[in-house]
Amino acid sequence: MARSEEDLKRSTVYLEGSLHRALKLKAAETDSSISELVNRAIKLSLLEDAEDLAAFDERADEPDLAFEDVLKDLKKRGKL
Repeated sequence: MARSEEDLKRSTVYLEGSLHRALKLKAAETDSSISELVNRAIKLSLLEDAEDLAAFDERADEPDLAFEDVLKDLKKRGKL
């Protein structure tokens, strides 16, 4: 999907040297720009966050389990 210059915002990001080198190599190998790779990674991260939040919403009505009770149950069943 082509983007116009108006859709793009400039940002300065400081990367560790080794990450920058790896990113440059991946960009060259995939015929992508560093910006494209960074944008893709950010979108994937945000999508993962959205999926996590949806999972929390789906399980909101489930009963809470006390950590101590879970440990006791695991010990009782010989799992710990």
